Amino acid sequence: MVATAGVIGGSFLAAIETTVVAAAMPTVADQLGGLPLYSWVFSAYLLTSTVSIPLWGKLSDLYGRRRFYLWSVGLFLVGSALSGAAQSMPQLILFRALQGFGAGGLMPLGMSVLADLYTLEQRGRMQGVLSGVWGVASIIGPVTGGYITALFSWRWVFYLNLPFGVATAIAVAASLRDRPAGQRHAVDYAGAALLMASVTLLILALSRSGLDAGAGQALWVWPAYVGAAACAVALARVERRAPEPMVPVDLLADRMVAAIAGTGLLVGVGMFGAITYVPLFVQEGLGGSPVEAGRALTPLILGWVVTSTITGRVVLSIGYRPLVLSGLVCITLSFAGLTQVSADSSVWWLRGDLILMGMGLGMTILSLVLAMQNVVARRHLGVATSFGQFTRSIGGAVGVALLGAVIAGAVQGPADPLAADMVRGIDRAFWMAAVVSIVAVVPALRIPGGRPADLLHPDQHATPAIPEQVTDTRARGRVPGH
Repeated sequence: MVATAGVIGGSFLAAIETTVVAAAMPTVADQLGGLPLYSWVFSAYLLTSTVSIPLWGKLSDLYGRRRFYLWSVGLFLVGSALSGAAQSMPQLILFRALQGFGAGGLMPLGMSVLADLYTLEQRGRMQGVLSGVWGVASIIGPVTGGYITALFSWRWVFYLNLPFGVATAIAVAASLRDRPAGQRHAVDYAGAALLMASVTLLILALSRSGLDAGAGQALWVWPAYVGAAACAVALARVERRAPEPMVPVDLLADRMVAAIAGTGLLVGVGMFGAITYVPLFVQEGLGGSPVEAGRALTPLILGWVVTSTITGRVVLSIGYRPLVLSGLVCITLSFAGLTQVSADSSVWWLRGDLILMGMGLGMTILSLVLAMQNVVARRHLGVATSFGQFTRSIGGAVGVALLGAVIAGAVQGPADPLAADMVRGIDRAFWMAAVVSIVAVVPALRIPGGRPADLLHPDQHATPAIPEQVTDTRARGRVPGH
């Protein structure tokens, strides 16, 4: 239980960080200046947290969860302390990048630890709890950040991570143990470098291909895409020869893993598109205030949290595929419904529509996480869990850029009809997200049906790895898992 509490605490820190910082950033920009660099405070964190996900997962599979979870917490806390002490916007961006690198390990390694600790029957419930933590953090983050900034200082938005992070580290260090050292591993440094370079270039290009893309940025956006593709081709060649590849080719060749990853990639497009552009829709299309725009996603988060909890309890009897398909139907209907919302619509229509979207995301994403963890060998738990989150993050980057480009294409006319053009563009973006959600059904249909117990990988049928310190005499003498 101590290890579980520590993992939940670390996941809460990673989940709340983006929203709590968002509330403080206007004050930060006023005090530090550098308003043109405003978006990079978020982009730097998103970039490093995304590119580091596969690295954390692979290293934890090779050498154990405990040490790398503690490393990720440590980097996150160092980045937090330095961010709080930043004296300029460039310094803050640099320190946020360090903080993001640590955050990239907190959520996937936390999920992997829970997969190690709990059996098939227990995983759904615990991963549902983790989703609930994420939802609660997303709801209270903006309010918490606003109060901290108003009552103390924006610097305490970062400093308050320190006591909670230290408590998390102590809990994990005291209750988990790695397998004994002995086997030497050949770390795929070339694969790691190429993977991070490819993803970095891709995210940088995508982040500058949306609403704020200008003519000057186009000069380097396309070379960035070309560089990302070149690094990806080189990565594929290196991974075929690597004795312990960063991205195991045999894992990606598995039908179930490929179907889960493909579905997650497309779901990420819609998920991050909604999170990014629904507040914009509320403010620009419905005439809401900035406060109302900030609260717009609360129904979505509530629907997500409640449905994730229920999904974790019923997935064993229903199976992965029916829940994933049902979730995609909910997401598609919700995006289609958003295109029918206008300033004259009842506020409950919008709220109900967003609750439906949250329900769809709760069913889909939790089912994909559990499916990915349960169908791979135990030695691949870390990299598989990280890969699932990684594909959703990449899908999100693609979605934000793609939907942003659709909106930008509609607002390039005269200034007079700007508001009407914005609404038209957002409606088009929501229709595109609905189409992407329909397309996600194609890989989802390739997820095998049947009971999860029948799809569990053979080497997970035995008693799960127990990385917690145990006092039960029946456990003595076992080689601890990782």
